[in-house]
This record gives sequence, structure tokens and C-alpha cells, in this order.
Amino acid sequence: MTVALPRALVAALRGGVASLHVLLGAWLVSASTLHAPLAIASEAYSPYASAENSRRLLWGDTHLHTNLSLDARGFGVTLTPEDAYRFARGETVSATRGGPARLSRPLDFLVVADHSDGLGVMNAIIEGDPRLLADPAVQRWHDQLLQGGAPAYEATIAIILGFASGDAPRVMRDEAFSRSIWEDYIHTADRYNEPGFFTALIGYEWTSTEAGNNLHRNVIYRGDATAASALLPLTTQTTFNPEVLWAWMARFERTTGSGVLAIPHNGNMSNGLMFPVETNPATGEPLGPEYLKVRARWEPLYEITQIKGDSESHPYLSPEDGFAGHDVLWDRANLLRVPKKQDMLQYEYAREALKNGLRLQARQGDNPYRFGVIGSTDSHTGLATAEEDNFFGKHTGLEPGPDRWKNSSGPPDGDLVYGWEYLASGYAAVWAAENSREAIFDALRRREVYATTGPRITARVFGGWQFEPGDVQNPHFERMGYERGVPMGGQLPPREAGGVPTFMVAAMKDPMGYNLDRMQVIKGWLDASGETHERVYDVALSDSAGAAELRTVWSDPEFDPKQLAFYYVRVIELPSPRWTAYDVRRFGTKMEERVPMSIRERAYTSPIWYDP
Repeated sequence: MTVALPRALVAALRGGVASLHVLLGAWLVSASTLHAPLAIASEAYSPYASAENSRRLLWGDTHLHTNLSLDARGFGVTLTPEDAYRFARGETVSATRGGPARLSRPLDFLVVADHSDGLGVMNAIIEGDPRLLADPAVQRWHDQLLQGGAPAYEATIAIILGFASGDAPRVMRDEAFSRSIWEDYIHTADRYNEPGFFTALIGYEWTSTEAGNNLHRNVIYRGDATAASALLPLTTQTTFNPEVLWAWMARFERTTGSGVLAIPHNGNMSNGLMFPVETNPATGEPLGPEYLKVRARWEPLYEITQIKGDSESHPYLSPEDGFAGHDVLWDRANLLRVPKKQDMLQYEYAREALKNGLRLQARQGDNPYRFGVIGSTDSHTGLATAEEDNFFGKHTGLEPGPDRWKNSSGPPDGDLVYGWEYLASGYAAVWAAENSREAIFDALRRREVYATTGPRITARVFGGWQFEPGDVQNPHFERMGYERGVPMGGQLPPREAGGVPTFMVAAMKDPMGYNLDRMQVIKGWLDASGETHERVYDVALSDSAGAAELRTVWSDPEFDPKQLAFYYVRVIELPSPRWTAYDVRRFGTKMEERVPMSIRERAYTSPIWYDP
């Protein structure tokens, strides 16, 4: 095919290069009227230019302990916050019990969340800090710790119990000592924070453990050391009441103008106290509107999975859900092994709390449990490992070795916890505009986050009223999701006439993990009589070989526009080897038949809510 050139251009070509330059210059001048519209079009041309449409998936751990935590150091860990940051960034470090340790892939962010109660104290006792050894009890503990063995264990438990009961010696709570440790702690985080490459969020764990009931919260800062230095972290030496923590957080924000939030520790060892519906367990006072509102303000997230168990749901609470109760091996007692009664379970697990939140909202106008979910490790080794084939345990006594599966803790005449009962879990997945403190914190605050039990499964959920079956196959379905709906963690926009909640859901396997088996939507709702209900829908299934990717658009077939409701997605892998199976292969260990050898890894997304 021939193309006819404009006569002027043909003449210019015959006239040589100079004639061509003259012609092109004249054409550009004559076309100058096109410049303004072209500039306007270029501003809107790229679909990835806005922050909303360019959110990226970041992986991290919001709950890691080092040798500055009282219990971690007491049980032998020597890794420092610097070691923890280096490891999370992808470097090789030496584990406490020796041997190199490295992640298969670096993390994008980390919160070293050492306990505020006794921060740095155990190190100082072991090293013989004269400020602390002036107290006879501390001197005795120092001597026992240096002896090692049973005396050291006895001293460690005595110190931990002293803080847990609020009876720690006064010298161990000295403000000047605490200030010096805190300043070094937060400036270390600043040194390792590199926006765009790796984010070191500042944080600590508030350790409310009255009578062994675990009501811990991880407090996370938006800003840097300058802001974090304004107030010392809150401890539990005067109260176990979380309302005091929320008041401290409000004071911090008023003082600094910077942000802070709290993430409750998974509640499976709270003996029914993590998610109250009638009274505040710390005070015995009825839950009034102020409690509901303030809790929702400061606690937008919940740690749904970690080393000490999974807290999505329980077979007792969800008997018709065949996948409920993922490794619920910690459902027997609290931290001091005080036995748990079955009716306590309803106040410990995420799904039931989400349902009870609807009930409280209908009664009093506010929902204190409108939370998103994340996973994290709660490792006390300084090593943020959540992979089955690279698991370094809860503490140094459970670092890799042929007998760690049967190592036990607990009262000699009571319920023991064995090494095999710990999970290699979990991680926090965050959809953020960039890898920075501010962007990650903001994603946590708006709940655009999810949890996995370790694999880096990619999951996206958008809820709205007008998604079509083919939309999720569109290469720009994320952009459509933001423009026409809300992402995970959001609330459905006002209902359109005759509309039914419709969700675009998509998941991709971890490139280094196992194939996906299924994708499910879990719905919870409140009926007209004030009773809560739940239902699990299989919305995308693979064949027996599994799938690398699952996508679908799902509409609620039983939607009632008058009912409060929430929806979240659970993605489940095919069965794969548990860390115990890897230990059998590596060490030639023979374990008891009750020890599980396989696992169904999974991801849980933050919910999307519907309000009539």
C-alpha cells in the first residue's frame, strides 16, 4: 500500500534539509493551538498517577520482640533491635543459639514492639547496673541469672510476675532509666528507617496481663523519634484498664500533633475478656457510648493470627464452617494457665466480635469492633519468621533443634504448652501509596490491610452496588474498584435503588508458596430480633491441582437492606507441610501421632460493612 504525502512535504524533501526544517517549524507554530488541550489531556492520561490508584502491597510484622523485652531476654534472646531490623531488611544474622538466619525475601516494614513494662530492665539486671542492684531483690535476681539453669528460670518468672502484678521493685521503674532506654530505642528505629526501601515504624507493646488474662495492645506511631520522645510509653504498673491507654494516646496526639493507634493482641488467651459486650472487665462498669466510641477510635485493627494461635473463629462458635479453628491449640487457658470455660470463647475470636459489634451498634449507636485484621509473629527471638521451612520459634528455647517440638512450659502440675503447638504465623499485608511511615500508618488506620498465616498471598476486595461479572477480569479492575466502590476496611456507600452488595474479589498465590484451593466470603448480620448470624460462601474453587489465581464477582443472594452486615474474604491454600514436618525431615525426629504434620495456610481480609 502506498501513502500519499502532502505536496508541501514532498517539495520540502526535494529542497533538502534546510527546506524541511523551515516547513516543520512552520507546522509547529501553526499547531500551537493544540498545546493547551494536549497538556490538559496528559495530566489525566496515566491511570496510575493518583495515590488511590497506585497503592502497592507491602509486607511486614507489627509485633516483634528483642532483648529489650523482659521475657525475651529472661529466656535468653541476645538479638537487639538493630539485629531485628537488619534481619527484616534481608540480611543474614546469627540466631541466639547460633547458626545463620535469613528470610527468603526481605520484609517491607517492621515494628519492634518490645514490652513497655520493664523495657531494657532485664539486660540491666544481667549486666549488673548499680542503679537497679541497690534493691536487695534485684541483687538476688542478678545472682540467680548469672548462675543459669533452674535459678535463672526462677528469677525470670519472678521478675515477669512482678511486672504482671504491678509489684515490680520501684528501682525497676525509675523514670530516668526508662528515658535513657526509650531514647536509644526510638533513635535506632530512625536510623534504620529508609523511606522507599524499608520502613521502621516506632512502637511498643502495652502489656495488660491481670491474673494472666492477655489484653496486650501494640501501640504504633506515625511519626519519628522527635514525636515519640514527647511522652514515655505507658506501662501497666498503675492500671490494667485499656481506657487509660486510650487516654494516653489522646494526650500524645494533643501534645505532638502526630498520630498513634493500638492493635489488640490476638485474644485467645484473654479468658473471655478481649471483646466484652456488657461491662469493662478492668472496672466492672457497664459499656457505655463513650467506651464504644473511644475504643473504635483508637483500635481500628485486630491481630487475628500469630505464633500463639489463630483467632478468626472456633469450631464451637462456627460449627457449620469446615475451615473454622485453624490451629486453635491455645483454647484451653490464659497465660498463667488458668483454665478456660467454653462460654468464654465468644469474647475472644474475631468473627464473633464482629457480630457482637453489630449488636452493640444497634443498641447504643456505635460499633467498637469495626476493625480490620492483620497477622504478625509475636516472636521473642528478634527474628520475624513466619515461613514453615524457616521457622525460628517463639523464644530461644524453641529455636531449631531436634527436641523443640516437645519442649514444654507451664506449671509442673498443670496444663503444659508444648513446642509443637506454636504456629509459624503470621504477617501483615498493607495496601499503601508508598513504603513510608506515613503511608503505612494511614493504610493501617483506614483498615486497607489483611492478614496471612505466613504465605505472601495477594488479596484484593472491593465492595459496591454496580460491579458486573466481567469487571474483575479487567486489567484495571483496581481502578474501577476505587472509583465505583470501597476497598477492604471500608463501608459500602449509600445503597442505590434496588441494589445488592456486590464484591470484586481476587487472590494470587505466593510465588514461592502452594496453589490456592478456594476463596470464600464470610458474612455476618443482625436480624430484626437482635440475633446475629453468619454464613460462609465458596465463591471461587480450584480443581484438585489448585490454582495460581482466583477471581470472581459475587453478589449477596440473601441481602436484606434493613439488616446491619459485614463481609470479609478468606483465601485458603492446598494442604502443605507444617514446620513440624520440616523438622522431622531435617533432624530425623520422631514425633507423637498427635503432632500435626500439614497445614492449610490462609489469608483473611479486613471486612467491608453495610449500614442500612
